[in-house]
Amino acid sequence: MPLQRVFLKPGIDKQNTEYGAEGGWIDCDYVRFQYGLPEKLGGWTNFGGEVTNLIGMISEVFTWNDLSGIPYAIVGTNRKVYVFANDDWFDVTPIRSTITGATFTTASGSNQVQVNVPAHTAIQGDFVTLSAVTGNPGGIPDADLTHEFEITSIVNANAFTIECPVPAATTATNVGSATVQFQINVGSDINYFDFGWGTGAWGAEAWGTPRTGTGAAGKELFSRVWQFDSYGEDVICQLVDGPTFIWQPSLGTNTRATAVAGAPTASKYALISTPDRHLVCFGTETIIGSSATQDPMFVRFSDQEDISDFVATATNTAGGQRLNDGSQIVTAIRSRGQILIFTDTALHGMQFIGPPYTFGFQQLGANCGCVGPHAAVDVNGLSFWMGVEAFYVFDGTVKKVPCSVQDFVFRDINLVQSQKFNVGVNSQFNEVTWWYCSQGFDYINRFVTYNYLENTWHIGSMPRTAWNDVGTFTKPTGCEYFPDSVAPAFPTVYGVTAGRSRVYNQETGFNAVNEPLPAYLQSGYFDIGDGDQVMFMKRFVPDFKNQVGNIQVQLLTRLYPQAPVTNSSLDPYTVEPTTQKIDTRARGRQMSIRIASDELNSRWRFGTWRVDIQADGIR
Repeated sequence: MPLQRVFLKPGIDKQNTEYGAEGGWIDCDYVRFQYGLPEKLGGWTNFGGEVTNLIGMISEVFTWNDLSGIPYAIVGTNRKVYVFANDDWFDVTPIRSTITGATFTTASGSNQVQVNVPAHTAIQGDFVTLSAVTGNPGGIPDADLTHEFEITSIVNANAFTIECPVPAATTATNVGSATVQFQINVGSDINYFDFGWGTGAWGAEAWGTPRTGTGAAGKELFSRVWQFDSYGEDVICQLVDGPTFIWQPSLGTNTRATAVAGAPTASKYALISTPDRHLVCFGTETIIGSSATQDPMFVRFSDQEDISDFVATATNTAGGQRLNDGSQIVTAIRSRGQILIFTDTALHGMQFIGPPYTFGFQQLGANCGCVGPHAAVDVNGLSFWMGVEAFYVFDGTVKKVPCSVQDFVFRDINLVQSQKFNVGVNSQFNEVTWWYCSQGFDYINRFVTYNYLENTWHIGSMPRTAWNDVGTFTKPTGCEYFPDSVAPAFPTVYGVTAGRSRVYNQETGFNAVNEPLPAYLQSGYFDIGDGDQVMFMKRFVPDFKNQVGNIQVQLLTRLYPQAPVTNSSLDPYTVEPTTQKIDTRARGRQMSIRIASDELNSRWRFGTWRVDIQADGIR
C-alpha cells in the first residue's frame, strides 16, 4: 500500500472527546506549537548561574535598567524582597521599626532564647536582626546573637523567641542588651476560604478574643502578593492590600526599600501612569494614612511628578475617583493611551485628560472580571486576562477568547488560590501563559498557553509563580516555589522555616537545569472511513526536525471509543535521529500516536505523519 499522510491541526483540543478530536492533538506536556507544528518546550538554567534559594514564595519578578544601563531584577516573596544586581542577590526587605534596649531570657542547654521587647507587634515567622549585643546573655557569646533570626513563637505582646545557633550555658532572666531591627510582618503563601482555625499564628493573641487586624476586607485570608513598577530608575514596590514602598538603586544595593512618604498605607495595586507620571493607587484609602478607610473600589492618584503628594489642591493634579461596577478592584495594567482597571466583575478605562479633572474614567465592559492581581497583561495594545470561567481580550471591545481547553482549565481550577495565579508573555514565541492551581492543590502546578498569532492553545505542568519577558535580560525570567524545601537560604537566617524559591533563565537549552525535561504529545484517535473497518498499520515514517536524542513513539489502538487501549508488543518504538522507517503490527478501529522524550539535551519538532495503513479484520 502507498504511504498516506495524516494531517494534524495545531493546538490542543480538550473540548471534544478523544475520538471527536480526530485530526488534532488532545494532550501534551512541555510541548508548544510554532508555525503550526509541535515542538519540545525550551528548558531553563539557574538565574545568575548559581543555585540561590530565596526565602518564601515569589509572587512578582520585575526587571529594569538604571540610568547608567546596569540591569536589575527585583522579586517579592511572602516573606522577603530581593534585588539582583552585579551578579549577586541583596535582601532589601523594608524595615518597620528599630527598638533598642532589648533583653534576653535563657534556659540552660536550650537553643530557644526569649527576646524581651516591649510592644514589639511582631508575629510568628517575622524576621529580626540583632545588633549591639552585650553581656553574653545566658553564657551565649554576643557574636552568636548578632545575626538575623526568624521568630519561632510569640510569647506575649512584649516577648518572642528565636533559635540561637548555640545553646545557653545558664538559666537567666532579663539579661544582656541588644538593638532589634524588625522587618515588615510576613504574609502567608496560602489563601484561606474563610476565617477560622489555622488562619492566624498560634499564641499571637489572647484565647477566646476576636482577632485584630482582620477587618471586613479580610486581608489575612489572602497570600502575600507584591507588584512592582518603574519610576525612572527607581522601583515602586506595592504590597497588595498594604503600603507602597520605593527602592532606589542610587542609594546602593545594600539599602532597604522604604515607605513612600505621603502615600496611602493600604492599596490593592499601584502603577505609574505614562506619559504624565502620576503614582496611581487602586482600591485605596479615602483618608490618606488611615488603613481603616481603605475602599476597594476607590482610585487615588498623586500630583504629577510628585509621588509623595496625594492631597488634592487647587494648584496640583492629585485627586481620586470611586468606581461603581464591582465589589473590589483586582488589578490594573497600562495599555494603549489609557490604564485598564479590572474589578471582580467589570473593566474600566482611566485616561489622562489634564486639568481640572486630570483623569477621565469610563466603563468598558461588564461581567468580565479578572481572577487575580497578576492575571492580566497587555501585548502590543491587546489586553488579555483570565476570568473565573473564561479568558478575555480587549482590543477596543471586550471579547471572550475562543479556547479549545476551556473546560479542562476551568472545571479543574482552585479559585480559592486565585490570588496567586499569574500571567506572563513570551514574545519570542508569541505566547501568553497563565499559571494556576488545579483542584486539590494550594500551590501553582499547571499552566495554559495561548499563541495569539496562531490562535492555538497548549497546556502543561511547569509550575511558575512569576514570570518576566525578555528585555533587560536576554532570556525570560521564571520563578518556582518549593514549599517544603529547607535548603540553605539567602541570606543566612537562624531558625528559618521551610519554603524556598528559585529564579531561572527560561528558554535556555532543553533541560530542567541539569535534569531531563520530560515532554510528550498525543493525538486524537482517527479511523478509516466512518470507523466501520479495522485498520492495520504496517509501518510509519518519522518526520522530525532538529532532533537530538531518541524519541519514543507509541501507537495507541482501540476497537471502540470507550474500549481500553491496546498496544502492539513492540510499543513503544524508539526513533533515533537516523531512523528512516518503523515497521509495526498495530491493529484497531481507532488509532492515536503518542510522542515522548526524556533524555538530557533532547529536542525535536514534529512534522508530517506518513503511515502505511490498510483495511483488516479482527483476529
